[in-house]
Amino acid sequence: MELRQIQYFVTVAEVLNFGRAAEQLGIGQPGVSQQIARLERELDVLLFDRSARAIRLTEAGQRFLPAARAVLASVESARAAAIGEARTLRLGTSTGLGERLETVVAELSSQDLHVDLVSTSTRARLDRVRSGQLDAAFVRGLDEAAGLEFVPVWEDDLLISLPATVAEGPEVELKDLRDLPLRITQRRTNPPLVDLVMSACAAAGFEPVLGPRSSSLQDTHAAIGAGSPSWTVIYESHARLLREGRVVFRRPRPRLALTTSLAVPAGTTVGGDLAVLLEACRKASDQFE
Repeated sequence: MELRQIQYFVTVAEVLNFGRAAEQLGIGQPGVSQQIARLERELDVLLFDRSARAIRLTEAGQRFLPAARAVLASVESARAAAIGEARTLRLGTSTGLGERLETVVAELSSQDLHVDLVSTSTRARLDRVRSGQLDAAFVRGLDEAAGLEFVPVWEDDLLISLPATVAEGPEVELKDLRDLPLRITQRRTNPPLVDLVMSACAAAGFEPVLGPRSSSLQDTHAAIGAGSPSWTVIYESHARLLREGRVVFRRPRPRLALTTSLAVPAGTTVGGDLAVLLEACRKASDQFE
């Protein structure tokens, strides 16, 4: 088994097209096909189903893909170590990670691990982890998806953002917010968050009246502080970075929280840079204990 065969296999597996894979690799398509066929003979399995018009991975190919990616990652890590180059971890991020993300990045940097942060939608983050474009990604409220594994790293508490003029005490009962409009993102943008808040309100005996939506949390807070009284939710880790003023943050009763996990390719072993990342997440979680 040669390294180039593994590289060719991973490239074809990601684009599921021999021609496009050959273009990416900068070689002729016959060379790619020949090397993968040789790899299949050496492994004594078929890695691709070529019976249909579009190729697809066989079960053996699906099992082999995460191991093949791990081999390429190990080779790249060894190369970087040999020339004294900092290793790079490609990490998908989500809004509202706040202090926790700062701690994670600082811890990784202390281990000579450069972090390439990519902020995009949940679906895009998962697709990029699945395709190998990202090494891991933070996601909230999800615990399964095809081709991925989810490693829980902490619980993200939500706080209530509301006008300082109506806030009384360090906590707020959800039922006491029934007469205030709720400013929250559309469900298609963040299903776990919206479902959590709406279900909690229903359990408290009311269905919130939805207020106008803003394009950002900053704009939402500006509207809450300056306009008619309303409320929204904010992750505690994000709230810690903001200064209270016309808008203040209060803990809800009952508690609202979403599990944050790291999405990694299925079959990934906990070692190397992933182990360093998980330790950094543990330290970030300990901040809120």
